[in-house]
Amino acid sequence: MKTKCGFVGVIGKPNAGKSTFLNKIVGQNIALVSHKVNATRKRMNFIVPFEDIASGEMGQIIFVDTPGLDYQEKLLNQFMLKEALRVHQESDIILFIASATDTLEGYEEFLHFNENKPHVVLLNKIDLLSQEKILAKIALYQKYQDKFLAIFPMSAKKDENFHQLLKTIHTSLPYAPFLFDSEDLTDLKLRDIYKELIRESVFNNLSDELPYESDVVVEKVIESDKIEKIFAKIFVEKESQKSMVIGSNANTIKRIGKSAREKIEHLIQKKVFLQLNVFVHKSWSKEKDKLKFFGYDID
Repeated sequence: MKTKCGFVGVIGKPNAGKSTFLNKIVGQNIALVSHKVNATRKRMNFIVPFEDIASGEMGQIIFVDTPGLDYQEKLLNQFMLKEALRVHQESDIILFIASATDTLEGYEEFLHFNENKPHVVLLNKIDLLSQEKILAKIALYQKYQDKFLAIFPMSAKKDENFHQLLKTIHTSLPYAPFLFDSEDLTDLKLRDIYKELIRESVFNNLSDELPYESDVVVEKVIESDKIEKIFAKIFVEKESQKSMVIGSNANTIKRIGKSAREKIEHLIQKKVFLQLNVFVHKSWSKEKDKLKFFGYDID
């Protein structure tokens, strides 16, 4: 039997809801979700099986999460933008996700560099708009209908049925053997997922700019049948930030740890011991060599 397999670059402005959509479509919270923009920093593969009932064809759709398209001068932002553009270049098809509450500016910027790569538009967060405003927003996109394969208005947070979207994407994928085991949800190692879940807890428990100047390194994981022991370090750029992460009577770091531990336990379905320590790594997000230490190779 012929099979289809290919890469779908998931692209959009920061906070469009890319990670929420990807977690929903694989049925697990793997990608970092935060109401703060630019939470996603590196590409992540999400593997979704698909069967076209009409043709009987089987497919493996590999969605590639990317950092939001954000044109800033900071070194870390430059790395993130390069990641997104590289994924665009290497993908078979693009899924452009836009918030229904945003203007078309982000989509028009995307069209400037997209050239002729096929893409589908997912108009997300329609639950925030009235029916009248949804129809008006779709009408605005229709002037570019010769550019996209299809447009799907939906709420990634609430919708359960993505079949038609997957079918449209599957149709545009090349015939190829599957690249991953049929049981895989992602090609990330577990410790990378742990890192993302800890980072998510940092983002969601700290305000303002501090999360953007922090990162997480999982140093050691000790596995057993009954408990997973995880030892991780949270890095910040200043001593004052370290105090904020720890908090009065260590309340903040305890809250971060509890949140992350519960998410990891839900994912792996067993008890977790999580040890978090906080360290200062001065100006890590502003210097190439230090960025490389955290896995962000800007070159």
